[in-house]
Amino acid sequence: MAAAKTDEKRALLRPSLAVGAVTLLSRLLGLVRVRLEASVLGGGAVASAWFLAFSIPNLFRRILGEGALGTALTPLIAGIEQTRGREEMRKELAVIFIALSCVLALIVIAVALLAIGLRWYGSVSGAAYLCTPRMDIALRLLPLLMPYAFFMCLVGSATAVLNYARIFVLPALGALLLNIFLICGLAVGLGLRITVSELPDFLPVLSGLVLISGLCQLILTLLLLFFSGRFPRVDRETVKKSDVIGRLFRLSLPGMIAASVLQISFLIDRMLAVKLNDQAVPALTFVDRLVDLPIGIFAVSLGAVLMASMSRAAAENDYGKLREQMLFSLRHVYFVCIPMAAGIIVFHAPLLRILCLGGNYTAGDLDAARSVAMFYGAGIPFFCSLKILLPAFYSRKKMRQPLCASLIAIGTNIVLNLLLMGPLRQGGIALATTISSILNNGILLCLLKRDDLLPDGRALVSAALRGVALSTAVVFLLWKIYSPWEDELAACRWKDISATSLLFFSAGVLYIVSAWLIRSPEPGELFSVLRRRK
Repeated sequence: MAAAKTDEKRALLRPSLAVGAVTLLSRLLGLVRVRLEASVLGGGAVASAWFLAFSIPNLFRRILGEGALGTALTPLIAGIEQTRGREEMRKELAVIFIALSCVLALIVIAVALLAIGLRWYGSVSGAAYLCTPRMDIALRLLPLLMPYAFFMCLVGSATAVLNYARIFVLPALGALLLNIFLICGLAVGLGLRITVSELPDFLPVLSGLVLISGLCQLILTLLLLFFSGRFPRVDRETVKKSDVIGRLFRLSLPGMIAASVLQISFLIDRMLAVKLNDQAVPALTFVDRLVDLPIGIFAVSLGAVLMASMSRAAAENDYGKLREQMLFSLRHVYFVCIPMAAGIIVFHAPLLRILCLGGNYTAGDLDAARSVAMFYGAGIPFFCSLKILLPAFYSRKKMRQPLCASLIAIGTNIVLNLLLMGPLRQGGIALATTISSILNNGILLCLLKRDDLLPDGRALVSAALRGVALSTAVVFLLWKIYSPWEDELAACRWKDISATSLLFFSAGVLYIVSAWLIRSPEPGELFSVLRRRK
C-alpha cells in the first residue's frame, strides 16, 4: 500500500518536473526577452502601450485556452473516452473545435473593430484618456495582435486533451516559440539602435512575429493530436445531434472567471495603471514576468498534471486519493515557492537592475518598479497555491463554488486598487492583487472543508511554517553577506550578474540542506524522482 502511494506521488512529480524543466527553459528565454524589451522599448509610454495591447489577447488565451475552457475540457473528455470510447471522443472533440473556432473568430473581429472605433472616436472627440500617446499606440496595435488569441485558444484546448493522454512535455515545448520569435525581433531592434521616437513604427513588426509564433504552435499541437490518435474527426451526425457544447458551456462558463481570476486581476491592474503615469504599466509587467517564473516553472506544471490525475480520481469516486494528491502538491508548492517569494522581496533591487536597467530603461523606471516587486513577490505562494486548489473543484465539475470565490476576490481587488493606488501608486495596485489572492485562497479552503475534502490542516500549516522559517533564516544570512558589497557590485554589470547568480545558487543549496537536516519530507521526495527509481 505504501509502495503504491509512493508510485502515485512520483507519477505526479515526475511529469510535473519534466514540464517544469521545459517551462524553466521557456521562462529563462522569457527573462532574455524581458531584458531586450526593457532595453529596446524602455519603461515609458511606448512600452506601456505594447504591454497593454498584448495583455488583451493574452487574457482571452488564459480564459478560453489554457484557463477555464481547457480546464473544463479535461474531465469532459475523460468521461466520454471512458464511457463511449476514443472514436466517439474524437467526434465530440471535432464539434468542440468547430464551435470554438467560430466563437473565437467573432471575438477577434469584435475586439479589433472596437479598438478601431475607439481610436477614431478619440481623434474626433479629443477625449483626453483616448488621446494619450500610450492609448493611441495600444489601440493601433490591438487589431494586429488579436488573431494571436485565436491561435492560442485552440492550442490551449488541444493541450488539455494531450495532457489527459499523459503527453505533457512536447506541448510545453511549443511555448518556447513566442519567446524565440520575439527575442530575434528585439535583437534586431537593439542592433539597429532604434530610438524611442522610432518605436511606434517598429511595434507592428513585433506584432507580426507574435502571430507567426502562434500559428506555428497551433500546427505543432495539431500534429501531436494526430500522432496520439486523438485528432478531431468530423462526423455530420455527431455535429447535428451532439450536446457536448452545452455540457462544456455549463461546465466552463462559471470557471471562465474563476480559473482566470489572477489574470483578470493583472489586467485590471494595468487598465487602472494607465491612468497613473507612463511608468506604471511597464513596472507591473516587468515584475509580473519575474513573479511568473516560480508560478510557471512549478505551480502551472504541477497543476496541469494534477488536473488530469484528479479527473481520473473523481471519475472513480476516489476522493481519498484526490485529497492526498492535493495535500502532496500543496506541500511541494509551499516548499518551492515560499523561498522564491522571500528572495524577490529582499533581493528585488539587484534582480530588477540585472533584468531591466540599460538602453531605453532608466534608473527612474527601475525605482517605479521596486514597490511592485515587494508586494507581488509576497503573493507568490498564494498565486501558486490557486493552481492546486482549483483542480480539486474542476475535476469534480464543481464550477460555481470557485466562481463565487473569484467574483469576491475580483471585487475586493478593484476596491483595494482604488483605495491604495493613490497613496502607493503602482505599488498599491500590486498590494491589492496580493490581498485579493489571499482572500481567494481562504474562501476555497473553506469550501473544501465544507465538502470534507480539506487536506490535513496540520501537515499544511507545518509545511508552510517550515518554509517561512527556513527562508527567513537563509535570506537574512545572505543579505548580511551581500549588503556591504551592493554599491560596488552595482557599478559593474558582470560582477552584479555573477554575484547575484552565486547568491541565489547558494541560497537554494543552503535551503535544501537545511530542510533535509530538519527532516522535511519534500527534499527526499524530489530526489527520489530525480534518481528515476523504478
